Amino acid sequence: MLQEIQGYLNDIVDIVIVSYIIYQLLVLLRGTRAVQLLRGIIIVLITWLFSYFLHLNTLKWMIENLLSVGLIAIIIIFQPELRRALEKLGRGSFFNMTRQVKDQMVIEVANEITKATVQLAKERLGALIVIERQTGLSDFIQSGISMKAHVSAELLHNIFLPNGPLHDGAVIIRNDQIMAAGCYLPLSESPFISKELGTRHRAGIGMSEVSDALVVIVSEETGLISVCSHGEIEREFAEEELYARLYEELKPEKKPLFFKIRKENHSHE
Repeated sequence: MLQEIQGYLNDIVDIVIVSYIIYQLLVLLRGTRAVQLLRGIIIVLITWLFSYFLHLNTLKWMIENLLSVGLIAIIIIFQPELRRALEKLGRGSFFNMTRQVKDQMVIEVANEITKATVQLAKERLGALIVIERQTGLSDFIQSGISMKAHVSAELLHNIFLPNGPLHDGAVIIRNDQIMAAGCYLPLSESPFISKELGTRHRAGIGMSEVSDALVVIVSEETGLISVCSHGEIEREFAEEELYARLYEELKPEKKPLFFKIRKENHSHE
């Protein structure tokens, strides 16, 4: 009897551990280019099951041969993601990927981004600010210049000053740190984007299409502030509207009983 109970407990522990590992792997892959490949693999497996139960022997034979060769291809295709997973495992952080973001930190980050963005808009200086959420953006961070500096309006403003080495790329923010500047982002290929929007806006929309990141854009031609999320762009944000949007998108799940928007005077130009 005790052996049976112990056997059941071992099975439960085994299932829980494997399920958690699979979940963490899916979190690691979510928002990367590997997601589309993973979906394709799932479709192939579903097709194989369909051919198996309906006795479609030719189709079944083709898929089985494809899968036998595909195992090697999968290792090659997923090499960046597998490398990141092993690095996280080596640092002991594989099972601690969920970030706890405090409400006070969100208020501070939203304030600093808002201050910088409004000042840049006044001076007609183009800017592209990406705020990481659940989807990891390590691949894009590695494309820029590493900074790992605390978020501040002054630093953001200086990064996007003309003739600087970083002003043409994007800034990526994780929690309350500027992880990198001068980052390259994927351009959206959507045919529905307005022709008046340039490369900076297409890059912002493209980033929001491949991840759940929140992207703030300042147009150097018009000085208008835009926000991109989930492949959509909203334009002409005022200062209070931008802060409210940033806080709403970045706040912890539990809404605080009280928070105050810290307004500060901005010098002209």
